[in-house]
Amino acid sequence: MTADAVPAPSARASSSAVIDALRAIVGSRHVLVADADTRRFATGYRFGSGAVRAVVRPATLVELWRTLQTCVEASVIIIMQAANTGLTGGSTPHGDYDRDVVLINTLRIKGIHPIDEGRQVICLPGATLYELEAVLKPYGREPHSVIGSSCIGASVFGGICNNSGGSLVQRGPAYTELALYARMDEQGKLHLVNHLGVALGDDLEDILRRVESGAFDPETITHDCARQASDHHYCDHVRKVDDPTPARFNADPTRLYEASGSAGKVALLAARLDTFPRENDTATFYIGTNSVADLAQIRQDILRNFTALPVAGEYIHRDAFDLAAQYGKDTVIAIERLGTDRLPSLFALKAKVDAWARKLPFLPDAFSDHLMQAGSRLFGDHLPERMWTYRDRYEHHLILKMSGDGIAEARAYLQARYPNSDGDVFECTGTEATKAFLHRFAVAGAAVRYRAVHNREVEDIVAIDVALRRNDRDWFETLPEEIDRHIIRKLYYGHFFCHVFHQDYIVAKGVDPVALEHAMLGILDERGAEYPAEHNVGHLYTAKEPLVQHYRALDPCNSFNPGIGNTPRGAHWR
Repeated sequence: MTADAVPAPSARASSSAVIDALRAIVGSRHVLVADADTRRFATGYRFGSGAVRAVVRPATLVELWRTLQTCVEASVIIIMQAANTGLTGGSTPHGDYDRDVVLINTLRIKGIHPIDEGRQVICLPGATLYELEAVLKPYGREPHSVIGSSCIGASVFGGICNNSGGSLVQRGPAYTELALYARMDEQGKLHLVNHLGVALGDDLEDILRRVESGAFDPETITHDCARQASDHHYCDHVRKVDDPTPARFNADPTRLYEASGSAGKVALLAARLDTFPRENDTATFYIGTNSVADLAQIRQDILRNFTALPVAGEYIHRDAFDLAAQYGKDTVIAIERLGTDRLPSLFALKAKVDAWARKLPFLPDAFSDHLMQAGSRLFGDHLPERMWTYRDRYEHHLILKMSGDGIAEARAYLQARYPNSDGDVFECTGTEATKAFLHRFAVAGAAVRYRAVHNREVEDIVAIDVALRRNDRDWFETLPEEIDRHIIRKLYYGHFFCHVFHQDYIVAKGVDPVALEHAMLGILDERGAEYPAEHNVGHLYTAKEPLVQHYRALDPCNSFNPGIGNTPRGAHWR
């Protein structure tokens, strides 16, 4: 299905006429043009910001489609955005463009439709991971991710468009081949592509209304099609611990498919996804060791020999433990006392406080972070005593969660292995397990908090998201002294069994973080690692050739999110 072609340049609407047309579609209240109103949408969660002509917030799929048509006809750049929780600036503008930029925020377009008794869902652009988790709870099922991105209000579509990973070993990257999306062809015509596996008729706007309302009969849904709604092969893939390639990374050509890995080069309107049985019978083991080889052997043994794969296996280094204990404490306490459903609202309130504080020059930058850090000191110690004991004794920590028959398998294996000269293990109580995973989750935000509170000593954060080779047993990094001396704090944490690590470096004032990052990436290249692993290129990383080819095939006019991955910004990839 195709919209009208783009008019010749002489017929293109003026900038003010475009704004008027957009207001007629979504209402004046939902077309933001003043810098004070657009700033929170045009500034990335952790990185990136730029100028936009307008931020448009449609409330329906039909409004979204008409907004896209208007932007295409005006030859403006389109940046699609949902929750704006990405870490690499991939859904915000960055730098200069050759055309006006219109940012379309889709969070008002809510909707999640369970199908096949909850074994699958069809999600709309504004659906968040937390909302999906709540919808699936009565079915005894879960989405791809359940802790981490879900807590900060991340969208379902963000995971799909960026092939995001997650902490759950058996689920791999977020992925689907079943989607409804809009794209432009080589002639600048806008098309609606229906690959949802649902028969919805031929009238374009009627299709959009039916998807939004969930008005499709069960017999119109195809369940035996060749297209997949998740990565069905990842469990076998991650077990191949002798292969000299990473398990998952954003530029993996086998996981780039239409909207999956598209990074905003199409406008995703609906996505059909698999869901997963909720694990009710679980046990968590907390392992501490001073040996890199010790943890490497555990990973090899479990992935190669266990009948059951772990539910999760999260690594945290002692230095990351310490920083999270001090600068992520309020995050853990907030989740414990208020629940994950309140956290997105708290992040929204935080943004409003900072916007207010910017108007008062005597208040520090990131005022809310200073406020929350001071408030966290009012609470007592929030971590269990056994975790602190292991922190004092051991440099490396692994939180291993097993379910079903895997519990007995892991218990017998770990009892035979520990204690030894390098480490030990304890089986967590329910409270300890919850605290351990929340503490690990808090590490990512702790570096950002440290930067905000110590901005006079800190230049910036270099955050590297890396996938190591599956057969790399020497997995822990040792930096050369010429790099190490410029770093105040190093945080190592990640998804150990997938060999995906997050490495955050807090860089000293006066040091060029870009030059430092390039030196670090060169070391990773020599190790055969891939990066980014799960946060996608955004405007921080240079996209590798398979990713660039994927982008060019989806968006030959380069009108959607140009410049992503340091690609050309000009129309038609000039």
